[in-house]
Amino acid sequence: MKKNKLINSEISYVISKMGHTDSLVICDAGLPIPNDVKRIDLALEKGIPSFIDTFKVVLDELKVEAVIMASEMKEISPKLHDEIIEILSKENIKIEYVKHAEFKKETKKSMAIIRTGEYTPYANIILKSGVVF
Repeated sequence: MKKNKLINSEISYVISKMGHTDSLVICDAGLPIPNDVKRIDLALEKGIPSFIDTFKVVLDELKVEAVIMASEMKEISPKLHDEIIEILSKENIKIEYVKHAEFKKETKKSMAIIRTGEYTPYANIILKSGVVF
């Protein structure tokens, strides 16, 4: 459910249509995006926009009750992983880890995938919508 200040119309539209447990993906520049899932491509060049900036804005707008991340992120990109965990800890959001191969399968169930310019390996997250009441 939509919360407040996002100005990207495509992302705002997708969030406004989301119900409880629907999912939205934010990904790095390299994640394969299934043909039958809406692609919202924000990538301009390496690092722009960043994964973490995009994640923060979406998290301000979408009520999230759970996330799914690839377990490989903890070892391969620990700095980004720790930053995500710090943000999520303030929101009381449940975290689930799956292998990257399973993560890619899970993206097929998403309402949309937001592609960033991030070049950090495994900078991908599935956000599960909560409810605001």
